[in-house]
Amino acid sequence: MSFLKGLPVLWQTVLLLSASNVFMTFAWYAHLKNLNDRPWWIAALASWGIALFEYLLQVPANRIGHHELSLPQLKILQEVIALTVFVPFVVFYMRQPLKLDYLWAALCILGAVYFIFRSP
Repeated sequence: MSFLKGLPVLWQTVLLLSASNVFMTFAWYAHLKNLNDRPWWIAALASWGIALFEYLLQVPANRIGHHELSLPQLKILQEVIALTVFVPFVVFYMRQPLKLDYLWAALCILGAVYFIFRSP
């Protein structure tokens, strides 16, 4: 990932995990909209194809991030990014209404971020 070399490790990790999560979200959920009328195994094959790109970004992201972040910090960061990607996906791609519950979920994750990143 030479195009990210000049960025701080945290930003490299965030950018790669964000791109990875876009692929992950589509792999996990887009078939519910696009392949709903197809057999499950076709949806699974399509999802696996999309997930390959997720892993091509997620594995380097975690390897880069692990230089400065602990494993629990990487996981919580991943969850924050997943929710940040998931909400627009649900609203704009899946055409489902925005719910107040998304805010409550985000606040819970914000609490997790606080506890996992605070200094010992």
